[in-house]
Amino acid sequence: MQWLRVQYAKRGRARFTSHRDFSRAFDRALRRAGVPMAYSSGFNPHPRVSFANAAPTGAATEAEYLEIGTSRVCDPARVQEALNAALPTGLSVLAVVEGTRGGLADRLVASAWRVEPAGVPDGLLDEVVPQFLAREGVEVQRMTKNGMRTFDARAAVVSAAVEDGALRLVIRHTAPLVRPDDVISAMTVVDDRFAPEGVLLTRLAQGPLDGESVGDPLAE
Repeated sequence: MQWLRVQYAKRGRARFTSHRDFSRAFDRALRRAGVPMAYSSGFNPHPRVSFANAAPTGAATEAEYLEIGTSRVCDPARVQEALNAALPTGLSVLAVVEGTRGGLADRLVASAWRVEPAGVPDGLLDEVVPQFLAREGVEVQRMTKNGMRTFDARAAVVSAAVEDGALRLVIRHTAPLVRPDDVISAMTVVDDRFAPEGVLLTRLAQGPLDGESVGDPLAE
């Protein structure tokens, strides 16, 4: 069996696809592309596909990852080309490399995000970010599948800066996972003037943390 690690992107309207929707679309693309998948054993065998830390629904992303197991050795470049030809608009495979089974999720330690809040007065974001970073902790609440959770959004933020009117964040993956919209909620706690009408999220990178930079999890 060969294991391949895949980096993919969700762009445009595809950012509104849920993880379940993407899983179905990717399964269809594997069949259309003719990728010789390996299957699990047991009464109900299924293709060996392992997803790692998917972005929240509604977020665009350039750095989502998964692993697939194939029943014979394949050329990663040809698998990438075939999958891109089979995937719907907005879903793109950016890289396919050969790897070993497991271990990819352990390399996804942090994410870099671009956060674009709408309806915020000019200059207010520049004021709020230093206030947020100066706090030792900022608690927020979010409904999860296990009920309402309260957690510290500040503790997970490695860096935050304003670039071209947008917020650039590096967030460490913690338990519970702090999302960029949680950081925006925390900033509304810090300064009640900050009340975005909406937020556009884009994950720019995901991988090992090197200081305040996020590395490539597919690199050796």
